[in-house]
Amino acid sequence: MAEECISYNYAEYIIRKWEVGAAKLNTFSSLFLSDRNEAYKLLEATIGLQHAMNHHVKLSTTSRKLVRAHDLMQIAMHRLRLEFYAILSATRCNLDSESLNSQNRETTAAESERAVEDLKSVAECMIACGYAKECVSTYQIVRKSIVDETMCYLGIERLRNSELRKMEWRNLETRINTWLRAVKIAVQNLFYREKVICDAVFCSSEKVAEACFAAISRDAAADLFSFAESLCKCKKVLSPEKIFRLLDIYEMISDLWPDIELLFSNKLSSEVRSQAAVAQLKLGETVSAMLGQFEEAIRKETSPPPIGGGIHPLTRYVMNFLVVLGDYDAALSSILEDWSPANVRSPPTKNRFSSPASGGEADASAPEISRRLSWLIVILLCKIDGKTATYDDVALSYLYLANNLNYVVSKVRSSNLGILIGEEWIGKHELNVKAYLTKYEKIGWSDVISASTETPAAATPPAKVAESLE
Repeated sequence: MAEECISYNYAEYIIRKWEVGAAKLNTFSSLFLSDRNEAYKLLEATIGLQHAMNHHVKLSTTSRKLVRAHDLMQIAMHRLRLEFYAILSATRCNLDSESLNSQNRETTAAESERAVEDLKSVAECMIACGYAKECVSTYQIVRKSIVDETMCYLGIERLRNSELRKMEWRNLETRINTWLRAVKIAVQNLFYREKVICDAVFCSSEKVAEACFAAISRDAAADLFSFAESLCKCKKVLSPEKIFRLLDIYEMISDLWPDIELLFSNKLSSEVRSQAAVAQLKLGETVSAMLGQFEEAIRKETSPPPIGGGIHPLTRYVMNFLVVLGDYDAALSSILEDWSPANVRSPPTKNRFSSPASGGEADASAPEISRRLSWLIVILLCKIDGKTATYDDVALSYLYLANNLNYVVSKVRSSNLGILIGEEWIGKHELNVKAYLTKYEKIGWSDVISASTETPAAATPPAKVAESLE
């Protein structure tokens, strides 16, 4: 009993010594930042007081000594809460906006290990004494403000759907570029570091650490991924030319998905993971719809072919589009596996490119992305073929087909499309190019011979012969 009195009296002495009354708030100075020995004596005294209180509760729940101990504990907790806040505030620079530009994930979560150790010690003491709520509340106030400020620094803000719909495409694209830069930093640096700090400070309670991280990061992460989802509802985005920006976002979420799953794995933050998954799903659905619009636009194109049998602007536009599209093979493969429309292989108007013998489509066993890209080329070639009817000169129509098909084949061979569609497809169409050129030459020379043999050259004036060869 004498030893217990000494422990209690010592605890009371230390706690009273560092009591912070209303009059001292303005002049408060943290022990952890000035005299760590005294700070740890305070923690030791507080834990000793808790043990004494546990002992007195067993004896009597109404003893005057227990009431005194409770009042003393309130004083200690008030002091420790101020200490906790002071350490957190003093170490804000360990996670400031500028430092987040570093991409090195192996760096320590907090620049000051000592600060993390002090926070951990105070947290363990407060949680052990039954003041977890007060401890967590203080932690969240400081760390959440850092997360919010950093998101603002990165250019991420909460926008309503109506605000996005009113934006000009130029402004939307700027925000997309900002988002693409910010999301990687936010996930791999900001949220990652906050998770590490939470786990370190609240290592005595996994449940508290999870709840704390969820409360700090949930709103910021929601703002981040809601933008990607909301973007799919903007009509200004829903045109084939904008598809690449949506694929950039889809690709970024895919790249970050292992980090997202790891960071937001527990039940309290699982809604963030779900929101990221929904955003990616909506992006995939929108990209698939835009591909359908692109195909329909090719079908509806009505401009005449070039007079001299050259390359049609539609051929250049479509192939340049598909070359860029082919560079998104990983994202596009994933999307097409989930969102391949059932009617994608409805045949166009019958012509020389729509039959299996023409080698238009990729093999049925090929990946969905290969089949879809080759199908879009088939749609293009069929459209190009349909325009030959406007030529009165049959030879010129074959030159036109040869020029356009050769352009298509060269674009496929020199890009990622060649890998996706395959050498067999390229080989077949190179043979078709040669066949068209052969027909062009054959018909062209037939016309020349026909023109020269209609009447003997000797009986035909030179001017007339020249005219027939034009």
